[in-house]
Amino acid sequence: MLLQGQRFVVTGIASKLSIAWAIAEALHREGASLILTYPNDKIKKRVEMAAEQFNADMILACDVACDDSIEACFDAVSEHWRDGIDGVVHAIGFAPMEQLNGDFTEVTTREGSQIAHDISAYSFVALAKASRHLLAQRHGSLLTLTYEGSSVVLPNYNVMGMAKASLEASVRYLASSLGKEGIRVNAISAGPIRTLAASGIKSFRKMLDINEKIAPLQRNVSQAEVGNAAVFLLSPWASGITGEILFVDAGFNTVAISEQLMLLDTPASD
Repeated sequence: MLLQGQRFVVTGIASKLSIAWAIAEALHREGASLILTYPNDKIKKRVEMAAEQFNADMILACDVACDDSIEACFDAVSEHWRDGIDGVVHAIGFAPMEQLNGDFTEVTTREGSQIAHDISAYSFVALAKASRHLLAQRHGSLLTLTYEGSSVVLPNYNVMGMAKASLEASVRYLASSLGKEGIRVNAISAGPIRTLAASGIKSFRKMLDINEKIAPLQRNVSQAEVGNAAVFLLSPWASGITGEILFVDAGFNTVAISEQLMLLDTPASD
């Protein structure tokens, strides 16, 4: 019960496969109280299922593309938990489907880029703005989710790679801005996991297979492993950590060409 008596707002639950679901599950397991958010009525029923399973205090509408919706959400959080919160989990990312299939230069558009950056990156800053006064009261923390496509090229990740790079920069800038108030800001860079969001990326199954072959642990990671890492970063055990990107990817990010990749049956020439 590492987080007994602590309070967290979790965004981004879309299904039981969501990393946000696993984070909420891990927080609940460790004794935390939760408020869950949903972006629209289509997702609301799924979030209601999570709220029942994790005994959440309430669910609130929060469309991160709308500042008024974010403000209303955290006004309600403030009414419920008047003396502050211990953390906010930002598990939100989106880009139009056509942006994630094909040659980067050809498929990337101004509108697609704006949408990806607004929903996947700026929304984290928007949540920080809205929750700042609540987090400061209890020296809380902000946590977001990124991916290695922010720093290296991955097929079809395209504009999301740009958005995740922006998101990671915001982690550092927010950490610097909010540190004087005792607020920590970190991110988890998870390996590829089967989620609804990942299903929009062409050839995602191949990505899983290759990750498994290259990663030092020779496997992919699970939602639960990311959830456990999130508990650590949100807990007092990580009180000295801020502005960091924690990789939970079976070591994939440390390898250029693995021994297993060299053994693949591909033509070679001297």
